[in-house]
Amino acid sequence: MKIAILGTRGIPNHYSGFEQFAEFFSVYLADKGHDVYVYNSHNHLYQEKTFKGVNIIHQYDPEYKLGTFGQFVYDFNCIMDSRKRDFDVILQLGYTSNSIWYFLLPKKPIIITNMDGLEWKRSKYSKPVQQFLKFAERLAVKSSDYLIADSLGIQKYLNEKYEVASKYIAYGATVFETPEEEILKEYNVTKNNYNMIMARFEPENNIETVLDGIVLCKEETTILVVGNHNTKYGNYLKNKFSTKKAIRFIGAEFNINKLNNLRYFSNFYFHGHSVGGTNPSLLEAMASNAFIIANNNHFNKAILKENGFYFSNPQEVKNIIETIKKNDNLQLVQNNFNAIENEFNWDKINGEYLQLFEECISKSETRKQ
Repeated sequence: MKIAILGTRGIPNHYSGFEQFAEFFSVYLADKGHDVYVYNSHNHLYQEKTFKGVNIIHQYDPEYKLGTFGQFVYDFNCIMDSRKRDFDVILQLGYTSNSIWYFLLPKKPIIITNMDGLEWKRSKYSKPVQQFLKFAERLAVKSSDYLIADSLGIQKYLNEKYEVASKYIAYGATVFETPEEEILKEYNVTKNNYNMIMARFEPENNIETVLDGIVLCKEETTILVVGNHNTKYGNYLKNKFSTKKAIRFIGAEFNINKLNNLRYFSNFYFHGHSVGGTNPSLLEAMASNAFIIANNNHFNKAILKENGFYFSNPQEVKNIIETIKKNDNLQLVQNNFNAIENEFNWDKINGEYLQLFEECISKSETRKQ
């Protein structure tokens, strides 16, 4: 098959999420003998024409000049180029800035779209932007031949909202089995004597809820807050909790080995995300043997099931910290690790995508006969 992957900044991954998946999946396809193309921003750090057998197509991306509007221009450029390539399958990762160009998609290839999360629910967007994202979502559903939902919650939403079928294929992660306790010295913490939360500084990720719960505790409990805090909301949180020495904003950390070690040696790992599908950082925490305390919503529960504790407000965070012990719940930690090995490993995820592609091609050829 000749396959294109659109919708990311490109590979190799220098961001996260879809970029990471695009790298893993495209290399997997190339190893299987398929002719694979990934679209990259023109200013991506990687400027070669191939990567581990995957063809790279650089397209002009003015996001660095125009901000969000530049994403629409970049997607337009990618789609226009795809019209010249005679692809069998085009995989679109997300729909936010490419669905408005659906009428320009080439007619021959099968269009498969991963619908990502409920982007229009994100509080960082204004009401007009949220309305546009709902419109873009409808366009993606209408213009795609097949839809992929990376969580059961998204699959249910697509069925109830649009009465359309979708294929559930989760995100993946790699098990972490090489802990290095020495790394903790860089962060001035010790094994099992700190908590952790990692997320973008957005209200729907419930960082404030968790920190409010920390403040309610009788004893100070150190918590490392990982993420880029140099934002308007980040400044608000830093100011609100400026007198609390136990709350340490350590900034963004992109070194996956360091992150895995921080998760592995933490006492509680708080996962506050409340919007979206299968969140990569949740799977990475499971793969790192973290003891997970998650926001109480159906997206998180679909992944963790009974193998975590859940919170909805600061009081529940306080109660968990003061009454629950990690050592009493090591089986939950092991169950989550096993789930990564058995359900969310990359070979399984990549295989399910490829199987879907093959089924779609087969159906298309049958219709033509």
